[in-house]
Parts: sequence; structure tokens; C-alpha cells
Amino acid sequence: MSSEGTYYVPEQSKLPIFASLGLFLTVFGAANWLNGDDTGPTILFCGGLVFAFVLWQWFSAVISENIRGMNSAQLKKSYVWGMGWFIFSEVMFFAAFFGALFYVRAFALPWLSGEGAGAATNEILWNGFEASWPLMTTPDMAVNGDAAKVTGPEQSMSYGHVDSLWTWLPFWNTVILMTSSVTVHLAHNGLKDDNRKAFNFWLGLTVALGIIFLVLQVEEYIQAYTKMGLTLDTGIYGTTFFMLTGFHGAHVTLGTFMLLVMFLRSVRKGHFKHDDCFGFEAASWYWHFVDVVWVGLFIFVYILG
Repeated sequence: MSSEGTYYVPEQSKLPIFASLGLFLTVFGAANWLNGDDTGPTILFCGGLVFAFVLWQWFSAVISENIRGMNSAQLKKSYVWGMGWFIFSEVMFFAAFFGALFYVRAFALPWLSGEGAGAATNEILWNGFEASWPLMTTPDMAVNGDAAKVTGPEQSMSYGHVDSLWTWLPFWNTVILMTSSVTVHLAHNGLKDDNRKAFNFWLGLTVALGIIFLVLQVEEYIQAYTKMGLTLDTGIYGTTFFMLTGFHGAHVTLGTFMLLVMFLRSVRKGHFKHDDCFGFEAASWYWHFVDVVWVGLFIFVYILG
């Protein structure tokens, strides 16, 4: 048992090694997949399974320690700081991609089109290229025409190119995620009031909304590839679009899984009390972070795109 003056230190574990292995296989498989290697999806899937299994074992151990009363107030405070720093690192992660989007739109494309210090570059290398966003006509297309190797998409995902708001998938995804932010907050309120029924209902609804968001994003990608000619290979617009929305989708997947685990813990095990619920609170913080990132994506990728 721990007390206020002690700090529980767990025994040595091999789980961090296997977690690193799972992440390595996941990234290695994704890279191979993007480069056309047929083994990429299999490696990616195996790496994801390894990492998921490690997380399951790791979190099970932490939950068991907390139930047995081994977590002191000091240790619980370290969990809060750890989650806070993790979310901060995710903020910096997305800041890098939003920064890349800003740099391309505000500096790189104007230079390539001849503005400022790029006049000589445009005249010698990209004569005829005019900057615009979304970039439908790449510099390669402007110079080489039909012989261009890097071509732009046939249609963009921005709001200015849609016929109706009501059939625009990004709009409905925004409604769904903003609603899910409210439902997870209501779940938290239910828990603070010791209302298990309300907590389970609102948390289950949040998980369902997360799944619906992911289904609609898959449908959006299918439309982009099959009907709009928008892929990772369609110049810098396709690259930034799929990098930003794809990484966000990965974070929504993780957040949905985290909330699903919390839901199952509550329904099956009766875990969480109003004064002992950090696992759920950490997952809800992450979910709110994911929602805020989507607002940025909706504004800068879809509306102002």
C-alpha cells in the first residue's frame, strides 16, 4: 500500500521494448505501403496489433495497481502532468503540419510564380506558372503541359467548389465532432454526479459519433480518389490535404478506441467514481484536443482552402 509520503515505483518491464517494436513495424509498414511495396499493409497491420496488445497489457497493469491502492497522490499527479505533456507534444506535431501549409501558401508558391526573390527562378525554371490555392495546376504542368509528371487534382475539397453545404461531408463531420465534444462533457457531468446510467449513455453516444466520423472520412477519401483525382501524388495540395486530414483521422481512431475502452470498463467492471476517474478524464482531454484540431482543419483546409 502507498501513502501520501511514498511514491510507488513499478518493477522492471519488457513492455516498453515491445511497444517500440510495434511502433517501428507500424511506421516501417506505412512507409513501404506508400512506396508501393505489397508487404507494407501486412507489416503495418502486424505492427498495429503488437502495439495494441502492449497497450492493453500496460494499461491493465496500471488499472490493477490503482485498484489495489498502490497509486499515491503524488503518482496520480504525475499521470496528470504526463498526459498534459503528451497532449502538448501532439499540439507541436500538428503545428508543424499547419506551419508547412502556411509556408507553402504564403511563401513557396508566390516565389515559384515570380513574386519577390523568386522572379529569376520563375523565369528560368517555372516560366508560366501562376500561384493559386488550391493548387490545381502544378509548376510542372505549367511548364511541360501534358508531359508533366506531377499533375494537380481534377477537383478540390474546398468549400468554394461544392454545390451544396448539405451534401458536403466535411460539414457533417464537423457537426459530428462538435456534438461529440458536448456528449463527452455530459458524460463527465454524469460521472461527477455519480449517475452511472447517464455516464454510460453519453459516453457510448460519443464513441458512436467517433465511429460515424471515421466512416464518413473513409467515404470522403474514396470520393477524393475515384471522383476528384485528389491523391497523395497530386502535387503539394494533395500531399498537405492527406497528411493533415490523415493524421487527424489516425488521432480520432486512437481517441475513439480510448473512449471505447473507458465505456467497456464502466459497463462491464463498474470502474470510475467521481473522485477516481483519471483514465476517463485523460481520454476526454484527448478527445477535446482532437476536436479543436479539426476546427483548425475545417477552417484552413476546407473553408479557406
